[in-house]
Amino acid sequence: MGRVGIMSMQRIANYGSFLQAYALKQLIEDLGHEVEFVDYHVGIPVVKENADNRNKYARKLEKGLETFRYKAPLSHKLAFIQYKQSFGKKYMPMLGVAGEMNYNPKLDCLVIGSDEVFNCIQKNSNVGYSLELFGKDNRAKKLITYAASFGNTTVEKLERYGKKTEIGDLLKRFDHISVRDMNSGSIVETLTGRTPVYHLDPVLTYDYFRCCDKIPEIHAAEKYLILYAYSGRISEAEADWIDAYAKRKKLKVYAIGGIQKCADKFIDCSPFEVLAYFKNAEEVITDTFHGSIFSVITHCRFTTLVRKSVGVSYGNEEKLTDLLDRLKLTGRMTENIRDVEKINSCPIDFLSVDTILKQQRNHAEKYLRDSIK
Repeated sequence: MGRVGIMSMQRIANYGSFLQAYALKQLIEDLGHEVEFVDYHVGIPVVKENADNRNKYARKLEKGLETFRYKAPLSHKLAFIQYKQSFGKKYMPMLGVAGEMNYNPKLDCLVIGSDEVFNCIQKNSNVGYSLELFGKDNRAKKLITYAASFGNTTVEKLERYGKKTEIGDLLKRFDHISVRDMNSGSIVETLTGRTPVYHLDPVLTYDYFRCCDKIPEIHAAEKYLILYAYSGRISEAEADWIDAYAKRKKLKVYAIGGIQKCADKFIDCSPFEVLAYFKNAEEVITDTFHGSIFSVITHCRFTTLVRKSVGVSYGNEEKLTDLLDRLKLTGRMTENIRDVEKINSCPIDFLSVDTILKQQRNHAEKYLRDSIK
């Protein structure tokens, strides 16, 4: 069969980025193709306000120092730094991602996605503005996307920063375009006149618990609640409420993905162990896209905290609303931490959710099979 490349956010030290990259690789390999990950050159961010343009070593040092400013136990801070520093060495080999960068290989097909690969109007210097993420100068015979997202980038932002025509011209060169949310679909339609196909994130479309043999059994000696959020995103007031709530319910708070003031433990584990922890949790509180997805595929009751975008600050309301609306789970969202108790007391009709997932998995398989061949 063909030689297929995936250009995604596979090198980011993040459980969601890893698991979506692994899932898409498995989905394509299951179709009989040889798969490799492709890297892109990081450009200068378009958004200059508060952008960090220092070199990667300076950024790493600053991130380490920032960790010590968070209110959390010192042991958690040290464990978090170790988790971040060792993530690539420990887990990238599981993806087949080597230390040497793989730029612009000759391929039968290049798949760009999933994740926010099109989120080009932002200030994150780890990604920057890279037209390679839009297929520029690739050497593949066929160019497609899978569940690609523009994130918080909008048509209005593309116009404001003078990138609308450039991005539109590159999008028109794709053989097939698949997006994961309405904002991304609207941008593609506006810039190309084409109607893209919609697909769910690969972590949902790859059936981890039926197809992956790397998920271990976790046997905790105590009942616990998972708080899955980036460090610094849970406010002090929210942390205090979660602490009191967990004590009232006689649950320990396990922080995964970030350190938290209210956590009893910071869990440093493999991406596959994350799914095992979610599966055994009593409930979940998260403000992330993939934290919500992990809850869904493990059939765990959860509440998703929605953060509004303000100016150039990064919010999550667009992608979370779109995701949970597609799964008929909008009732799991709130902007108020005090709603968690009511939301997590309500059962979830996972039979209906799994029916949606089954349909979407068939939809994704057909798209990948037809568009890659």
